[in-house]
Amino acid sequence: MTQDSVAPRFKAVCVYCGSNSGSRPIYAQRATELGTRLAQRGIAVVYGGGNVGLMGTVADAALAAGGEVIGVIPEQLVGWEVAHRGLTRLEVVANMHERKARMFDLSDGFIALPGGFGTLDEMFEMLTWRQLGIGDRPCAFLDVEGFYAPLVAMMDRMVAERFLHADQRRDLWHGEDIGTLLEWMQAYVPAQADKWLDEKRRAALR
Repeated sequence: MTQDSVAPRFKAVCVYCGSNSGSRPIYAQRATELGTRLAQRGIAVVYGGGNVGLMGTVADAALAAGGEVIGVIPEQLVGWEVAHRGLTRLEVVANMHERKARMFDLSDGFIALPGGFGTLDEMFEMLTWRQLGIGDRPCAFLDVEGFYAPLVAMMDRMVAERFLHADQRRDLWHGEDIGTLLEWMQAYVPAQADKWLDEKRRAALR
């Protein structure tokens, strides 16, 4: 099995990323690489439906490589994020809650490129759903030159201060190599860690 191989169950991966392009060209370069490599492996890209920022870059790269791209965008953001009209499919939903649920339904895994509040909101909701047993799909932060290092350090502090189970923290991938990310997704087995760190709380729920 090659480094970039992906299990057949990975038919679609959701990519969260900024509707802005960021301050450095490297962000768009990595977004292009991710979109291209997913398409080359026959993995559909699910994303927020815009044609601006890193969102548009990922979509355009995947389309240029012959891939399938599905956008999911709330009515309110059709104008703000400039809905991409060249996608394989664009779904317009009523609100952000419906967007998150629909992207979850369409996706076998979740990858976050650099972005802002929206990117973190969407990824952390997926992490929370997984922690609660609502979902069991892999979540990964594809870093770009240390962009997510402070966030990962914060998660490590959550573990140290006993707000997050160490196994739940280890259940999240963080790194810069796309091939390694795909290999991790292919081999992913969800953590079985209990959300509750307090033994008394666990016992009360039994």
